[in-house]
Amino acid sequence: MAKIKYSIAIRDALAEEMRRDSMVFIMGEDVARFGGVFGCTLDLPEEFGYGRIRNTPISEAAFVGAGLGASITGARAVVELQYVDFILCAMDQLVNQTAKIHYMSGGKVIVPYTIRVQQGCGRGNGAQHAQNFESMFANVPGLKVVCPSTPFDAKGLLKTAIRDSNPVVFCEHKMLYATRGEVPEEEYTIPFGVADIKRTGKDVTVVATSFMVGKALEAATLLEKEGLDAEVIDPRTIMPLDLDTIANSVKKTGRLVIVHETNEFCGFGAEIAFEVQDAVFKYLDAPIARVCTAQVPMPYARKLENANVPTPERIVAAARKVLYIK
Repeated sequence: MAKIKYSIAIRDALAEEMRRDSMVFIMGEDVARFGGVFGCTLDLPEEFGYGRIRNTPISEAAFVGAGLGASITGARAVVELQYVDFILCAMDQLVNQTAKIHYMSGGKVIVPYTIRVQQGCGRGNGAQHAQNFESMFANVPGLKVVCPSTPFDAKGLLKTAIRDSNPVVFCEHKMLYATRGEVPEEEYTIPFGVADIKRTGKDVTVVATSFMVGKALEAATLLEKEGLDAEVIDPRTIMPLDLDTIANSVKKTGRLVIVHETNEFCGFGAEIAFEVQDAVFKYLDAPIARVCTAQVPMPYARKLENANVPTPERIVAAARKVLYIK
């Protein structure tokens, strides 16, 4: 298997699906001539032309709405937003239209629509360019929400998203684009609702998503030096959520730490915590812990941003707490 960047895995998935289905097209700001702000559509216009790789005006409301219109009339639109923060300009199109048309039409209208959003902290981009909205998206009935953490997952899940007949919000973390991982050269897809156990363990379950999966694995390495064995689970999709894999792990370990880069209050970690205690309460040997960001806008100053974002050390501390180790 080749070891490629996350951004290249995204580009390869787009190219393969465009070759497979002539109704797939891409739309967004600077996606044609500049390859998008993170280079995920670089060189694609040379193969597919500017009719299928379309630059748009700086109006998220317009092109998110246009993508919906195209998708319900026979195309499979893939829309790229430069930063997830700007989806707020198109929440009516996303929440009141895209997510509801299939239901309100009695199932007669399908919406094969993929919305790629680029989110996350780590670059000192400030409060309006460093947010994570997967909890917000997961709260909307009708939307599927995907958060891949590796190049392998990114490619396989994006191909599944484009082929899906439902709207999918595909969340890509900015700090992952340069990371590398093994990706098969042969065709593959990854089904939604199937978590991946990134590391097996017996002492504590750590559930993490997106960029935080790497932090959780770093924490597991630190815990191993203390003789503690952490199991790291990546849900990969927030909606649908693979509760069974998480619950089965908690049955084994008796302890759960949830890590995400969104705010703790009303973050999706709260839903996972409820679902786990509801399903396997008698197996829990300690209260469930969360490692998240504080209920504040993300600071612009790098030192303050770093202090707010979960770290391997904070994850280790949470694991030690649920294991009753001082």
